[in-house]
Amino acid sequence: MILKINGETVDVTLENEKTVGDFLKSFEEEAASNDATTTSIVLDGKTVPADQIDSVLDQPLSDSTKMELTTVSQSAVIEELKRCSGEFDQLKATLEEVSVLLQSGKDSEASAVISNLAETVGNFVIAARYATLFPSLYEKILIDGKDIGTFFEEFTDILKDFETAMQDKDTVTVGDLSEYEISPRLTMISEAVGQL
Repeated sequence: MILKINGETVDVTLENEKTVGDFLKSFEEEAASNDATTTSIVLDGKTVPADQIDSVLDQPLSDSTKMELTTVSQSAVIEELKRCSGEFDQLKATLEEVSVLLQSGKDSEASAVISNLAETVGNFVIAARYATLFPSLYEKILIDGKDIGTFFEEFTDILKDFETAMQDKDTVTVGDLSEYEISPRLTMISEAVGQL
């Protein structure tokens, strides 16, 4: 069997594992003991979607079986959440200048701030999705007393309003949303992540 984990070829010695299911079960037990889990499986060059995993479990293992696994650890998820949180802290100051930049005709600078915000929010949401794989971690992350999913449902609406105001060049709304809606929520995220 040829095994790659996170892109690296790994030596593997099969003990009693005869099928893909046997191997995945023992691998997942080992990963769990290291606070990690599998996020994707590619078997013989084909991605196995989570809802189709049962279809490959009985497949026998052979010397030519090629399995590529992507894993994530709880510590890596926490590290990414903290990295995004640090970026949010830096963004708060520049966000409050966006309406001034727009009023001054510095649209490209304002757009750069917004792009950075969008990218960081996107990265945070991906890390938060991975956090759901570790229920004890996910339950710890309460932002303004809400779980991440509930918090971001509300935050997404504000970000949509912000995007619309940017497109309309409505500098008053951009300024108000930056100062009174977005910046305080970035602070809430940072405080929640700081508790980890």
